[in-house]
Amino acid sequence: MMSSLPDQFHALVIGASGTIGAAFVDLLGSSPRCASVQGLHRHSAPAIDFADEASIAEAARVVDNGRRYHLIVNAAGVLHDAAFMPEKRLADLNLPQMQATFQANAFGPALVLRHFVRLLANERAMMVMLSAKVGSIGDNRLGGWYSYRASKAALNMLVKTAAIEVARTRKDTVLVALHPGTVNSRLSQPFQGETIGRPAHDAVTDMLRVIDALTPADSGSFKSYNGAELPW
Repeated sequence: MMSSLPDQFHALVIGASGTIGAAFVDLLGSSPRCASVQGLHRHSAPAIDFADEASIAEAARVVDNGRRYHLIVNAAGVLHDAAFMPEKRLADLNLPQMQATFQANAFGPALVLRHFVRLLANERAMMVMLSAKVGSIGDNRLGGWYSYRASKAALNMLVKTAAIEVARTRKDTVLVALHPGTVNSRLSQPFQGETIGRPAHDAVTDMLRVIDALTPADSGSFKSYNGAELPW
């Protein structure tokens, strides 16, 4: 697993308390080539909360300790919570839901890019932001899910823009937006996730295979779990 990274590489997973994030921690931790994998979430030590920029900066400072990471994965995000479900029509749009969705799916990840890119190793290293195919503007044929679609489209632009800047000084660094597919998780359960979703470990195995094959030429791209390039 992850044979393209140096032996005894270091990994960091943000959003490690979620179904997909936990599977990343499990699978990376089981690889003999991985020297360490650290998981961060709202209740970890250090804690990271996308609603609190100071916590993002502090988490980056604490996990630094002179260590450089070869793989950083952000698996945190939100589609729905106890207070809201994805909007089906314009009449459903409301500011609190839009703010919460963008905070989790775009603003928080943007601050992760700001504070954590510097922790990437100077050799081959990758930062992966979990996005969603429904964030593709070119692939949007059904409409609906306004905030979620728009926040993931924003995330994709942030990744693309950051990749251009980072490539100027870090030629071996790869930044990508990655679609995990439908996974049986809390996020997908209201939408038949238990019947149409894949187990998280299967999804993460697929994604790690894609990540392992990435080259610097792929930096700034939007990929699917099966390796296909997705339209913006």
